Amino acid sequence: MLVVDDEPIAREGLVRLLRHDPELELLTPSEDGERAVNAILEQRPDLVLLDVQMPVLDGFGVVRTVGAADMPAVIFVTAYDEYAIRAFDVAAVDYVLKPIDDSRLHEALRRGKDHVRRKAVGDVDRLNQVLRAQDDSPTPSRYAQRLAIRESGRIIFIAVSDIDWIEGADYYSRLHVGARTWLIRESMTTLEHRLDPSRFFRTHRSSIVQLDRVRELKWSTAGEGSVILQSGARTRLARGRRDALAGILEGRTSH
Repeated sequence: MLVVDDEPIAREGLVRLLRHDPELELLTPSEDGERAVNAILEQRPDLVLLDVQMPVLDGFGVVRTVGAADMPAVIFVTAYDEYAIRAFDVAAVDYVLKPIDDSRLHEALRRGKDHVRRKAVGDVDRLNQVLRAQDDSPTPSRYAQRLAIRESGRIIFIAVSDIDWIEGADYYSRLHVGARTWLIRESMTTLEHRLDPSRFFRTHRSSIVQLDRVRELKWSTAGEGSVILQSGARTRLARGRRDALAGILEGRTSH
């Protein structure tokens, strides 16, 4: 189970209440939405206790970023009951109001556990429908078409079709778009899940390339590889990814 709350006292209080439940295995708590997305995609918890109001990426933003297919069961935590209807609109198992009442939390956890045991596929379908309805596109894709860059009091939207390659930088990533580089507050793992795998390929833990931008693959006798892009940029190619990438590119060439 994952606890997500940007307030240290609230986060520690929730962990203290939950750690005595023998049915729960607690992951390291997340202090913001972006870390929550990374933890959900990388550690795959069955249940998330998710704060609604958080800076940069709120609880609903976490659900949208992770996506229906990868989102675990959610119990929202909020100080405002007006979020309740919206919580259930995105197929939340339950919601708990702050300040948290112990008995109410345990009731929500019981529902969450029952939900996990049933593995209710219907909730995933419902969440997909809600996310599609909230999308501006009449025929939205499950993959991102644009990425938002926050910079000096403004938001810049980058079309994913314009991206040459992406470079990892801890909890951030650098988008290489022609001669420009943009820093986005998302990890490589998060971006990999948001991008269409028929167009983008993760060549290394620190790089993702757009397949149409690849000009050449190189590797040494020791097995160390590089991807040369049409722009002349060079990225790393992990030995274990070399054959898969070569096969994909050869397949695209033959069609």
